[in-house]
Amino acid sequence: MKILCTNNYYYRYDAKQWEFAQPYPPIGTLYAVSSVQELGYEVTFFDNNLVESHTEIFTKIESVTPDILVIYDDGFNYLTKMCLTKMKNAGFDIIRFAKAKGITTVFNSSDSTDHFEEYHAQGVDYIIHGEGEETLKALCTAIANNTPISEISGISYVDHGTVVKTNKRSVSRQLDSIPMPAWQEVDIEAYRTIWMEKHGFFSLNLATTRGCPYKCNWCAKPIYGNRYNSRSPHHVIEEIQYLISSYNVDYFWMCDDIFGLKPNWVQQFRDEKKRLGLDFKYKIQSRADLMLQDDNLDALAESGVDEIWLGAESGSQRILDAMDKGTTTHQIYEATRNLKARGVKVAFFLQFGYLTETWSEVKQTIDMVLDLMPDDIGISVSYPLPGTKFYDKVKADLVMKTNWTDSDDLDLMFKNTYPPVFYKILHRYVHNRYRIKKGWLRLQEQSTPKEDSLLKEVTRMIYHMPQAIVNRLLLSKYMKAAR
Repeated sequence: MKILCTNNYYYRYDAKQWEFAQPYPPIGTLYAVSSVQELGYEVTFFDNNLVESHTEIFTKIESVTPDILVIYDDGFNYLTKMCLTKMKNAGFDIIRFAKAKGITTVFNSSDSTDHFEEYHAQGVDYIIHGEGEETLKALCTAIANNTPISEISGISYVDHGTVVKTNKRSVSRQLDSIPMPAWQEVDIEAYRTIWMEKHGFFSLNLATTRGCPYKCNWCAKPIYGNRYNSRSPHHVIEEIQYLISSYNVDYFWMCDDIFGLKPNWVQQFRDEKKRLGLDFKYKIQSRADLMLQDDNLDALAESGVDEIWLGAESGSQRILDAMDKGTTTHQIYEATRNLKARGVKVAFFLQFGYLTETWSEVKQTIDMVLDLMPDDIGISVSYPLPGTKFYDKVKADLVMKTNWTDSDDLDLMFKNTYPPVFYKILHRYVHNRYRIKKGWLRLQEQSTPKEDSLLKEVTRMIYHMPQAIVNRLLLSKYMKAAR
């Protein structure tokens, strides 16, 4: 039996991400590929990440003539949770092409889990719900042997015009038993070229955990759920050693929702790295309250952490509490200072537009950014993901639009204090203020070892000054109209 596996994200369809030029291979899909390869089937992988058009896979389908086409999205990429409209439509187009050729089609993604009936209506034969490696193996085996699929947990299918959904499959707990992603199937040099041209270094992604135990009410977990399972530090270090020796990479993006949460995990990770004498840096995402233990912070720094993205979200404690975030603004301040004192770069995820947020609370967030001056910021507006408490609160407003077109859309899709255009201007205004402050601080530094970087920061500062004035006036206009 021949199986063609692919993913359904296209960097070129997302102008913002293509401009960032930080593409990562679809590691979730690569896990699926390696899992099915263990069964001995003829498995081909087609990477959609860097293609110019999703139609490029049509040629591959015709040349491979697979028995099964598996579109398996990268569950470690937060952009697939959002299911951007451009990607969704491309996936449906591929399904239609495959079905016209008589190919059995399988889909696994956050969106297909949430909206499986819509996907079946588009012609998908089987939807894999949630974590998919074991389910995919069972499904492929059943198809190959022509045995009943009704007892396979974690799928849905159409039987005589009726959509049938089987029992939920439990998530994997022993992550070390899952085969390493099929890195050998990826054109690594294509990724390296983009990174080197834009950034001067190369980074690969790596997953050390699955799931998140926290309960922020806007965060959906359709793939790995509310559980938290971790690979062993030894197992992770073995993969890092393989990637360094095979692909000459020395920087990693740990794409976990929460890195190193298990007690003593980071300390063991540090020790394993030292034992093998490996030299690499990495970045992670975490929470402010987890960055307050000195032993963990020291172990992170000693193990090579370069940058930590904190889910700061808001400078308003009321908003954090409304989100069920479980952190405080005091912790954000303390964690940022602790990390900077250890020479670790700090970046903030910020979220504007949560229900009932006022201008005073928006300003608290801006003030927090300007007080702490993180090394980078990522700004979004509240996005309703199916299956969350937040989605349930606003779903009545989601009539005209339920998905962003691309990640730069930033459209507030429900009724709130201010109209959607306000938040798009706010996004620009916060960046204006941040860049101005960053340039001013750079000018005040006593030493300037890199004059080119100084010039860049000052140029940005000058550019953003008039922009900040214009955007602040526009914000005032919409605030007056909302009174």
